[in-house]
Amino acid sequence: MNLQPHIEQFCKRRDELENALGNPDVTGDNRQLVELTREYSRMKKLAELGERYLKLLEDIAANRELIQSEPAESELAGLAKEELPALEAERDQLELELQYGVIPPDPTDSRDTIVEIRAGAGGAESALFCADLHRMYIRYAESQGWKVEPMDASASDLGGFKEVVFGIKGQDVFRKLKFESGVHRVQRVPATETQGRVHTSTVTVAVLPEAEEVDIDIKPDDLEINVCRASGPGGQGVNTTDSAVQIQHKPSGIIVRCMDGRSQQKNKEQAMKVLRSRLLEQKIAEEHAKYAAERKSQIGTGERNERIRTYNFSQNRVTDHRIDLTLYNLPTFIEGEIEEAVSALLANNLKERLAALE
Repeated sequence: MNLQPHIEQFCKRRDELENALGNPDVTGDNRQLVELTREYSRMKKLAELGERYLKLLEDIAANRELIQSEPAESELAGLAKEELPALEAERDQLELELQYGVIPPDPTDSRDTIVEIRAGAGGAESALFCADLHRMYIRYAESQGWKVEPMDASASDLGGFKEVVFGIKGQDVFRKLKFESGVHRVQRVPATETQGRVHTSTVTVAVLPEAEEVDIDIKPDDLEINVCRASGPGGQGVNTTDSAVQIQHKPSGIIVRCMDGRSQQKNKEQAMKVLRSRLLEQKIAEEHAKYAAERKSQIGTGERNERIRTYNFSQNRVTDHRIDLTLYNLPTFIEGEIEEAVSALLANNLKERLAALE
């Protein structure tokens, strides 16, 4: 792909937005200001990447010319040959990032995210694996510099979770995590197994872009809100006050609850965040369904009923079935080192979207 015209467009749009953000009419409209500031940040980054990319192409061409024009044993040719692999690796990385910039951005990619993990088939072992995945995503979020915010949890008897919900705030959270939605299968000998037999269990992961109030119109009359005494960990203050909040959205039948904090008001705000995000996800899934017949697979949300990944402990293997990726680093993967899989899924998505554009 010839990226030169796109880089010129990035630079042009960056300059236009810079001028627009100095306009009092824009700064007086808070919503427009937020949207333009977000776009300006993206265009500025892409323009800088593009300028660096074009400089790299010049440096690579100069090095190759030097290697060909100088005697093979010359010091200059040796230095140029030594420098070339690093320049080419940086070029390939920038090329990938610029290709992402060419594709019209998904407006939800920059959103903060809500992750819901629920135990599936497998009873106690499924609940334990639910806790493993919870820890895996928390550690990955920490490695990315993201902020994790607990929302709700329902503990199982053996220390796992029947269900756990938490928010993640940071740059590109939804873009990097949205492909984690689906059924995760684990194959291992459970701690409760006395005869050494391998069991197969499942856990469902839902990754939701955090909805803004403008995305979803929720009428107060459509809500049934109940408060009750929270239970579980959190100290005496949590357990003796009516701080837990449950909200039912009557038109959709969706029920959410939050009891992580001591404050009833904070729990209500958190529950409303989850409700908006679930309604937004439902809206996106309905739109995706319109194109299901024309598309081989859905991107981001939707088809959660299919197994997407298997964690086989006896073989030290993680397999992502959507892209036929198999990694033999399960102990480190389950501890949060999932970047290789995340990057492979993003690259596959990029390839599909570029093909669709062409």
